[in-house]
Amino acid sequence: MAVIDKTHQQPKNYRSVLILSVWGYVIVIFSFLLLYLGKLLDEFLNTSPNFMLGLFFIALFIGIGKFYKEAWLKRKDV
Repeated sequence: MAVIDKTHQQPKNYRSVLILSVWGYVIVIFSFLLLYLGKLLDEFLNTSPNFMLGLFFIALFIGIGKFYKEAWLKRKDV
């Protein structure tokens, strides 16, 4: 019975590692998307790098925070 549980546990661990590795792509795509949106807002409102940098750092903080939360919850399963 322990052998069956161990073999079923291994794909679950691989899946959780894969989910955590995807967060890098999510952080990059989300931050560049908000960077571009901030650039458009800055051009429209004529406020040089304010919105561009602000939205970029907000995206970084949110992305890293969600990654940290997901990793913290997954550490209990490992």
